[in-house]
Amino acid sequence: MSFFDDYPTYVSAEERQARARQALANLRKSSPHAAPVEIAGQTIATTWWGKAWNKNLEMYADHSNRISRGRTYVRQGAVIDLQIGDGAVKALVQGSGRKPYEVVVAIDPMPEATWQRLLHYCEGQLNSMEELLEGRFPKELRELFALRGEGLFPTSREIHFDCSCYDIADMCKHVTAALCGIGARFDEDPMLFFRLRDIDVDVLIKESVEQKMARMLENAEKKTSRVIDEDEAWDLFF
Repeated sequence: MSFFDDYPTYVSAEERQARARQALANLRKSSPHAAPVEIAGQTIATTWWGKAWNKNLEMYADHSNRISRGRTYVRQGAVIDLQIGDGAVKALVQGSGRKPYEVVVAIDPMPEATWQRLLHYCEGQLNSMEELLEGRFPKELRELFALRGEGLFPTSREIHFDCSCYDIADMCKHVTAALCGIGARFDEDPMLFFRLRDIDVDVLIKESVEQKMARMLENAEKKTSRVIDEDEAWDLFF
């Protein structure tokens, strides 16, 4: 058998969808906790979290059609399982082959400089953290998240892809489908973003509060030009 004997041939969208439904049914027999990405309508993501994640994907694409093909796949139910863990995502994506392709997305740990910037920024926005924990996006944190190349979304250097398909491109349509599926999953649970970036929100809040208190105490111990010693104050009256 040659390499090309096992290379998947073209199949129609309808046949691919049918294969995806059958693959999901088979998967659920052995993995009852399978979590397919199910899109209602044409819009993949509707919340700020999901939309911002998918917008950030544009910097990863090595070919202009990768994103659009991945979007088509995820809309057609091709992502039959997507599991978000600490700094990594594992997915099964049904393509033209006989069985689903295995996709792995890995994200590097957050750089210390980014973590310190996050702590410093949140230190002055503690009122917004309650909104964050409730799954709502505080507008005050928008710049921190979306700052291109320096925000909380991983840069192209920090994210790595692997797929079991034959496409030589790092970012094949199966990887792109999984990435778009992540954005859809953020619609359901925004806190998954922090898990993917390996950020413990409780630790974030705790350290932000501690830094705020430390800074307040540090400032309280400093004398300013508007404060005078007791002896100097006594001289004002005598």
